[in-house]
Amino acid sequence: MSLHCLTGESFLLPVATMLVLPVVLLLLLVPCAPSSGAQLPEQPKSKEAPIATNGQPFPWDRMRLPKTVSPVHYDLTFHPNLTSLDFTGVARILLEVHEDTSAVILHTKEMHISKVLLLAPEGARPLRFLEYPRFHQLALLSDTPLIQGRRYEVQLEFAANLSDSYHGFYKGSYRTSSGEVRMLASTQFEATSARAAFPCFDEPAFKANFTIRIIREARHIAISNMPKVKAVQLPGDLFEDHFDTTVKMSTYLVAFIVSDFLSVSKTTKHGVKISVYAVPEKIDQTAFALDAAVKLLDFYDDYFDIPYPLPKQDLAAIPDFQSGAMENWGLTTYREAGLLFDPAKSSASDKLGITMVIAHELAHQWFGNLVTMEWWNDLWLNEGFAKFMEFISVDITYPELHVDDFFLGKCFEAMEVDSLSSSHPISTPVENPAQIQEMFDDVSYDKGACILNMLRDFLTPEAFEIGIIRYLKRYSYQNTVNSHLWDSLTNVSCVCVCVCVGGRVINGEFCSKSKVQSGASKWYSDDELDVRTIMESWTLQEGFPLVTVEVRGREVRLTQERYLKTDDPSLTEGFLWQIPLTYVTSASSTVHRFLLKTKTDVLYLPEEVDWVKFNVKMNGYYMVHYEGEGWSSIIKLLQHNHTALSSNDRASLINNVFQLVSVGKVRLDTALDLSLYLSRETEIMAVTQGLGELVPLYKLMEKRDMMALENQMKGYIVDLFRGLIDRQEWSDAGLVSERVLRSYLLLFACVRNHPPCLATAIELFNKWRDSDGNMSLPTDVSLAVFAVGARTPEGWDFLFEKYRSSQQTGVKSRIKSALSISPLQDKLKWMMEQSLHGEVMKTQDLPSVVVSISKNPRGYKLAWDFLRANWHALIKKFDLGSHSIAHLVTGVTGQYSTREMLDEVRSFFDSLTEETGSEMRCIQQTYETIEENIRWMDTHLPLLQAWLNRHKASSCAPPQPHEDL
Repeated sequence: MSLHCLTGESFLLPVATMLVLPVVLLLLLVPCAPSSGAQLPEQPKSKEAPIATNGQPFPWDRMRLPKTVSPVHYDLTFHPNLTSLDFTGVARILLEVHEDTSAVILHTKEMHISKVLLLAPEGARPLRFLEYPRFHQLALLSDTPLIQGRRYEVQLEFAANLSDSYHGFYKGSYRTSSGEVRMLASTQFEATSARAAFPCFDEPAFKANFTIRIIREARHIAISNMPKVKAVQLPGDLFEDHFDTTVKMSTYLVAFIVSDFLSVSKTTKHGVKISVYAVPEKIDQTAFALDAAVKLLDFYDDYFDIPYPLPKQDLAAIPDFQSGAMENWGLTTYREAGLLFDPAKSSASDKLGITMVIAHELAHQWFGNLVTMEWWNDLWLNEGFAKFMEFISVDITYPELHVDDFFLGKCFEAMEVDSLSSSHPISTPVENPAQIQEMFDDVSYDKGACILNMLRDFLTPEAFEIGIIRYLKRYSYQNTVNSHLWDSLTNVSCVCVCVCVGGRVINGEFCSKSKVQSGASKWYSDDELDVRTIMESWTLQEGFPLVTVEVRGREVRLTQERYLKTDDPSLTEGFLWQIPLTYVTSASSTVHRFLLKTKTDVLYLPEEVDWVKFNVKMNGYYMVHYEGEGWSSIIKLLQHNHTALSSNDRASLINNVFQLVSVGKVRLDTALDLSLYLSRETEIMAVTQGLGELVPLYKLMEKRDMMALENQMKGYIVDLFRGLIDRQEWSDAGLVSERVLRSYLLLFACVRNHPPCLATAIELFNKWRDSDGNMSLPTDVSLAVFAVGARTPEGWDFLFEKYRSSQQTGVKSRIKSALSISPLQDKLKWMMEQSLHGEVMKTQDLPSVVVSISKNPRGYKLAWDFLRANWHALIKKFDLGSHSIAHLVTGVTGQYSTREMLDEVRSFFDSLTEETGSEMRCIQQTYETIEENIRWMDTHLPLLQAWLNRHKASSCAPPQPHEDL
C-alpha cells in the first residue's frame, strides 16, 4: 500500500508528497518536527474468558487464529445494491484440517450471518456458530470432530451494509460535471478488513485461491483480481460476472469494484493486458498512467527474472480512497490524484508522483503479493521494499525524472520519527488491528527503504539484485520473516578484491570501491559478511546511530551512540549498530569504506587531510558529528568550494548540523554559519533541506508573541535565497527537479511577500480570474498564483467555484492547497466543515485540509478546536491507528512550543479511553515533539537573536503586512 501523507496533498498533488512531503510542508508553513522474525512471539491470551454474543462460552481466547485448520479455496458470491447501499453474499470455503477439532475459528466483522452449512458427500448439514465481536471472530461448531488430514467445505450466507468508512466493502460516489451524484462500491482490505466483506481467515499467512462472482445491474461493470470469464444474465435486469480463480494469496489482496467506470488498455511485451479504469468524464486523463504501468511492469518482469503470474493488471482511480494506493493482486487501486494526468493541466510534481506510486504498487506484485510477510510485525518486508523499488525502477525507466534527487528526503522523514523515544523497531510485535494499522508509518516505509539502500551500497548493486531475486524465487507464494531475506542475501557478493579491517590495510593497499573486478567490489572480509547480524542491528532495535568523528593527524577516532531527542540520557544506553561507514577526504574523492562494529574504533588515513566527509551521499542511515575543528573545516569548504561535495552530501550536512543542535552537540550559531553558503546553492535537495531546517525556526515563533524575532528570521531566509528566487522563470521549462524547485521557491517567496514574486503572482491571478479561469497558467507556478489570490474573500470564492467545477485532479489539489493557506479565518473554518460533510470537498481530503490549516498562523487554533470537537467522527471514519489519524494528531500539534499548549494537548488526549485512541503511538510522539520544541526554544532563542543581530544588515527585512502567512 502506498501511504499518502495527507498533509502534503493540500500543497501539491497528493502522491507527489510521498516524494517531497517535508519540503513542501516546510515551504508552505510546516515544520517537521524485538522479535528476530525467526519465530513469532507467543500469543497473549484474552484477559477474561470470552463470551459469545448469545451468552455461551466462546471456544477460543486469543486474537490470532488457531492453526488447526486452514483455507485452501474460497468460492465467493457478492450482490451489492447501490441503491439500498448494502450487500448479500455466500462464501464456500474448502478447509484442510491439521489437527482434530470440533470448532473452526475464522474472522467476521459487522455482518449478519444467516446460515452455516457443512457440505459433505453425504449431504449438507447445518453447523451451530458463535460470534465474538471483540476479536472479530466466528466459531463454527460441529457435533462430530473434523479429522486431521481430511478436507471439508463449509458454506456461509451473510449480509452487511456497504461501509461508511474507507475500509472493507465500502460505498463511494462522484459528481458529474452536470451535478449528478453516482454511486459505486469498492474494496480496501489491507490490513484487517477482508473480514468485513466476507467470513475468512483474515491473516496474511492463511493463503488460498479465490473464485469470485459479482451480481450487478446492467448499467454497471464489475472488476476483480482476475479476468472475467463469463457473464450470466439473471432475472430483474441483473448480471452475474464470473471471474477466473486467483493464484494462492492472502485475504488482504482480494479486491472487487462495482461501478460505471470506463477503461483503456494496452499489452506489455510479456503479454500482460494492462487496463486503467476511471469515471467516464476523466477517462481521457489515463494515457500517461497506462504507458507508465506497461513500462514499469515490463521492467519488473525482467529485473526480478520472475514473470508476472497473472494475465492482466488493472489500475483503478477511485473517487473515495483513504491512502495513496493499494496493491491488490491484478487490481491495484489509487486515489484519482495518484493516477490521472492531464498534460495541459498537471505539473511536474504530478507526473513524478503518479509515476512513483504506480512503481510502488507494481513492485508489490512481487514484494508482498508473490512473497508475503508471515505477520504484520514484518510489514516492512512489503512496504520498505516497495518504497525502495520505486526509486530503482523509475530511475531506470524514466531517467528524465531524476528521482535520485528525492530519495534522501525519505531518510530525513524517517529520522524525524525515529529520533523520538516513542519510535519502534522496523520489526516489532503487534497484535490487534489498531497496532497493525500503526505499522503503516515512516519507519516501515521510509526507514525500511533507506536501510535497504544502505545494504545495496554495502553489498554492491549487482550482489544485492542477485540476493533479492534468490529471495523471491525461493519463497514464491509463501510467507517470510526477516531472517529469510538475510539468508538470501548472504554469500552473493563478488570476488574479494581488497579488505579493510580495523582501519588498516591488507595487502599493502588502502581499500577503496574503485578497486573493481567484474564490475563490482567487495570491501569486507568473509568473516565480516554476516548479513543477518549486521541487518538485525538495524531492524530489531529502534532509532539510528550518531557517529562522532574526531581527526587527529592521520588518525580518525570513531564513536557511535543512539541519536535521540530527549533530556533523559539513560534512554540512549545499550544500543549498538554494525555501521557500513563511507567517507571521502580533501586528498581523495574515492569512496573509502569501513565497517564500524563496536562502540569505538580508530581508522588511519594514508596522509593528513584538510577535511573528511562521512556517509557519502548519505547512503547510510546514520548522522555524523565532526568533533574538534571538523565542522569548521566543512563550513570553510562550503563557503569556498561547495561543489567539491555532491548535492546529497551538502543536504546531509545541513540536516545533520541542525539536528545536532537539538541534542546539544553543536551550537546553533555554528549551524547558522553553515547555512550562509546556501546563498550560492542551486541544487534541489540542498536548497529544500536548507529551507527544511530554517523555516521551522520561525514556525515555532508564530505560535508565540514574538513578532520582531519572527520577522527577523523570515527576513534572513528570504535574503539567503533571494538570488535564486529572482532567477526563477514563471514557466514550465526545465528538468523535473528544476521545475519542482521553481514551484517551491516561488510559492515560498510569495507567502513571504517577496515584492517581485508578489507582483507577478497578483498580475497573473487577476488575468486568470478575468478570463474566468480559462487562461492557461504555467502549471508549476499556479499554486503560488492561487495562494496569493486566496488572500481576499473575492479571490477565495472564485477559486472555490473553480474547485467545485473542475474535473482536473491536479488543478483541484492546488486550489485546495491555496484555499487552506489563506489568512481568512471564517473561510478556513468553513472549509474544514465542508470537508467533514464530504459533498464538495471529499472527506478523504479532510486530514490534509485540517493539517494544512494547522500550519497556517491564522488557522492553527481553529484546527486544534476542530480536531477535538470532531474526534469521535474522525476515528470512526478513518479508523484507530490509521495513518490518517496519526497524521492528524502529530500534524495539528507539531508546532506547539509552550507549556500551556502541552497541558491543553495532554488534557484532551488523557481524557480518551483505549477504545477511543488513548493508547496510540502518535499521542506519545506528540508529547515528545512538543516537549522537544519547548526545550529548543528555551535553550536556543538567545543565541538565535544574537546571531541574527550580527547579520542584521543583510538579513533583516521590513515588518510583514498583516496578510503574511
